[in-house]
Amino acid sequence: MSAPTGIWLVGAGNMGGAMLRKWIASGVHSASILVIDPGNPALPEGVRVVAEAPAQGVPDVLVLAIKPQQLGVLALPSLADLAPSQAPLLISILAGVEEASLAARVPARAIVRAMPNLPVSIGKGVVALHTTSDDPAARQSAGALMAPLGLVEWIGDEALFDAVTALSGCGPGFLFRFIDAMAEAGAALGLPADQALRLAVATVEGSGLLAAQAQEPPAVLADRVASPGGSTREGLNVLDKDQALETLMRETLAAAARRNAEMAAAARG
Repeated sequence: MSAPTGIWLVGAGNMGGAMLRKWIASGVHSASILVIDPGNPALPEGVRVVAEAPAQGVPDVLVLAIKPQQLGVLALPSLADLAPSQAPLLISILAGVEEASLAARVPARAIVRAMPNLPVSIGKGVVALHTTSDDPAARQSAGALMAPLGLVEWIGDEALFDAVTALSGCGPGFLFRFIDAMAEAGAALGLPADQALRLAVATVEGSGLLAAQAQEPPAVLADRVASPGGSTREGLNVLDKDQALETLMRETLAAAARRNAEMAAAARG
C-alpha cells in the first residue's frame, strides 16, 4: 500500500511532530505535506508551515493533531461548503473526541479516528484505528499512512477507544514511571543512580523485545525467569500478593479511560 499525498497536518506538537518526522523518514515527500500551526514547530527540511489554514485548496488527507479543546475554534475556510464527495479523508488523533463530534465540525468524505503513542517517533509505536466508513479506499489510505509508525490495529467498536487510549496511548507514560521506579529501587540497594537507570532501561527494552517475539504469553515468560525458591520468585511474590500489580494497573487504566470519557462528553457540547 502507498501512503496518500496532499496532506494537511493541523498541529505539529509532540505527537503530530513525531508522526511527521517518521513519515518523512519513511519516504513521504516533504513537499506533499502542509503543516498548519500558529506556533514555531521544529519541522523536517522542506515541509511548509502556515499559521492558519489556507483560504483555498483541498487536501487528500486532513490530519488533526491538536488538543481536543482546540477543535471548537478550528477554522478551515476552504472546506466549509464542500460536498462530502469533494471533502478530504479526515484522520483525527484527538483523544476522547468521537466520530460524530468530528463530523459535526469538519467536512470529510470519511472519518478515521487514530490513537498513536509516542514510540511512533522511532517506528515502534502502536496506532489504533476506527472508522464507520465502508469506503475501502479510506481504510487503505489511513492504514498506509500509519504503517511506518509501528503496529496498526483496527478497532471494531468506537466505544472501546477509551480503553485503547488508556492502554496503548497512555501506556508509555505508565511504563516510563515503572522504569524510573525500578531505577530508584536499584539505587536504594546501593547502585549509582545513573547506572541503575541504564540497567533499568536496558532491562525493559530487552524484555519487551523478547515478549514481542515469544510464542508464550508474558505470564509464562515470568515463570520461566523465576526458579522455585529463587530471588526472582521472591520479588514476584511481592508483586503477586493480593494481586497488587494487577489491581494497580486496572485502577491506573480505569482512571485514564474515565478521563477520555469526560473529554468525549465535553466535545459533544
